[in-house]
Amino acid sequence: MTNLEIEAFLAVVRLGSITAAAQAIFITQPALSRRLQTLEDELGYPLFRRGKGQRNIQLTEEGKAFVPVAERWRQLWRQSREIAGLSHRGKMTVAVIGSINTYLMPPVYRCFLRRFPGSSLAVTDQHSVAVYDLVASGQADLGLISDDRYVKQVDTVPLFKEKMVLVSGEDAVFPEDLRPDQLDPSRELRLPWNPEYNRWHDYWFGGAQPHVYFDQMALLEDFIRDSDCWVLLPASIAGALLNRGGLRQFPLQQAPPDRIIYSVLGQKEENMLAGSFMTILKEILAQNPWLELL
Repeated sequence: MTNLEIEAFLAVVRLGSITAAAQAIFITQPALSRRLQTLEDELGYPLFRRGKGQRNIQLTEEGKAFVPVAERWRQLWRQSREIAGLSHRGKMTVAVIGSINTYLMPPVYRCFLRRFPGSSLAVTDQHSVAVYDLVASGQADLGLISDDRYVKQVDTVPLFKEKMVLVSGEDAVFPEDLRPDQLDPSRELRLPWNPEYNRWHDYWFGGAQPHVYFDQMALLEDFIRDSDCWVLLPASIAGALLNRGGLRQFPLQQAPPDRIIYSVLGQKEENMLAGSFMTILKEILAQNPWLELL
């Protein structure tokens, strides 16, 4: 019996459904169901009544009796972790794609370090594939990616989505009902946001060569401010750049699909700080008007 299984059980008790509980503790529904099944196997009795088409979870008599036991277990677990924290507060390693790291994560990191002042935070800037590898191998406790895929022993959970918007210099002129086929691809500053965006881009622009192709966000802002180019950006990035002046956002018909960002966590016993980090992350992201939490 592990703390992960206890937390899964109490989350279902508190929220009344597998779906809500899985979202609350940032794992997939199958992963949550596996934890509950493992707990029941270890205890030797069922905790929930399961029926076909049943939406809300109902506790068995054994499950009702186990609730206070589980709560005491969680309290003792937390107390034992606090003892370990007398000498050190642990290390948290986060692997994040570049655009998220640059424009959204700094306030999250600062808040985390304020709440856990004795902890050590390591941040690495990676592509989605590398993030998966780091989390799967245990070299990172948590990752944020835009290109979701199936990777063994990694849980991928949608975190938020945002619109893709057109941005250019403040002196640029575009028609009010601008369509993608009216954009000049030779003036594009191109970034490969995710597979869905790439398919949209191929449909409208085919093999046309952009003015500049960027693998990372680092140089984009200087280029767009010093040229008559245009770029399609996630709304959160566009908002950050527009606040600095010198740029404008333009309406675009038949715009690209929303960009979705996913959190990735290993399925093994995770760093206890990971759950706290995710709570802080969602608190900060919820304050961003450009994002829609999932």
